[in-house]
Amino acid sequence: MRYELSNRLFLKCLSLAGLLAICTGWHSSLAQQSEFSGEKIVHLLDEPRHRPVRQHGQLYLLDVRIKPGDESYPHTHDQAILLTYISLAGGPQNGRVGVNIDYANEAFTHKVSNAGPGLFHIMALVHDGSGQPLSDNDLPSGMQVDPELENQWFRSYRYQLAPGESTATQSHINPSFVILGSEGLAHVSREDGVTRELAHAGEWAWRKQGSTFQITNVGDTPVAITVNEGRLQQ
Repeated sequence: MRYELSNRLFLKCLSLAGLLAICTGWHSSLAQQSEFSGEKIVHLLDEPRHRPVRQHGQLYLLDVRIKPGDESYPHTHDQAILLTYISLAGGPQNGRVGVNIDYANEAFTHKVSNAGPGLFHIMALVHDGSGQPLSDNDLPSGMQVDPELENQWFRSYRYQLAPGESTATQSHINPSFVILGSEGLAHVSREDGVTRELAHAGEWAWRKQGSTFQITNVGDTPVAITVNEGRLQQ
C-alpha cells in the first residue's frame, strides 16, 4: 500500500560514510505514523521536489532538488530506486550511485530536509515493477567498463572521460539514461548523427531500447558520466 508505513531504516545497504552524508537533516528514527500526525503524506511520485522528467513504461526518472533551508513533504517509497548523486548539502558528489531495492518489498515514509549550504540534487530512477532475474541475455554491447551496480531492477555503469576522449559505440537492450555527474561538457551522439549536449552536472539524455550511441567529452576538463539501465521484461 502506498501509504503503509514501515520500520525499515533508510538505505541500510549503503556504506556508513555514504549513509551519514545522505542522512544529514533526515529523519533517522523509525517511521511511525504518529511522527507525521496532522501532516500531508504523499507518494514519492507526487512529492513536488521529486519532479518526474521522463517516464517509460514502469520506469520514472525524477529530478530531485531541495534548496538550502527547504524540506520535503512526508512521502512514501514502495518501489525500487536507483540514486545518482549530483550534489548534497556539503558539495558535489560527481555522479556516484546508490540503490534501495527493499522499498519494493516494504514501504517506507520519511521527509528530506536540507540544512545547506549547498543544493541537494539527485537524479532518481524509479522502477515500478518486479524486475528481472539476473541474466546475460539483456547485457548491453560495446561497454568498456563493468557495471558498478547490478540487480534485478537496474544496472549502472560509470565512465571517467578525459578531454577529447570517447566511449566505444554502445547499445542497450534496456532503456538507458546517460547522466553528466560532474561539471563539464559532453555529447551523447546517436548513430544517425543526432547529438544531445550535456553542459551541466545533472543534465541527462534518454536512449530507447536498441539505440546505438557514443559519449564524448568535448570540454577541456575531465567528466564523470553515469549510464543507468532500467531492466524491463524482454
